[in-house]
Amino acid sequence: MRRKSRLWQTDPMSEISRIADQLQLAFEGEAWHGPAVLEILTDVDARTAAARPIAKAHTIWELVLHVAGWENIIRRRLGGEALMPTDAENFPSVKDTSEAAWKKTVDSLKQTHEQLLKTVRAMPESRLSERVPGKNYDNYHMLHGAVQHALYHAGQMAVLKRAAE
Repeated sequence: MRRKSRLWQTDPMSEISRIADQLQLAFEGEAWHGPAVLEILTDVDARTAAARPIAKAHTIWELVLHVAGWENIIRRRLGGEALMPTDAENFPSVKDTSEAAWKKTVDSLKQTHEQLLKTVRAMPESRLSERVPGKNYDNYHMLHGAVQHALYHAGQMAVLKRAAE
């Protein structure tokens, strides 16, 4: 059985609570759409994560690094930094494809996501209308984009996982 959103239990008037809830659902699970990022990654091993079953597509591992990188960029932008990743930072290459390296990658994704959630939950509502440093959109738009970004790449990971089987 899927859990109910915690919104109504915490603060029905808080958009920050709604956004944090959606970020958490997109990553940890029980999202309305289907499997979340961490649900998809539950039984993915290093071999599957590094596989490229679709020519010219990113691997699951590359997507995980990409999502983690953007979660960190979003958190840092909320802290006032104006930054944009280089191509190498946007989709880092995977050098070590061992199980230990894969576990470290997934653990890093979880940690980065928790840091973003902590930052979002600590934000006052008034910060949602602030412009993102160096961008022509506000924090509200960026945070909703973060949810969409995670779910978009979760879908890619699900397809790659199935194709690698």
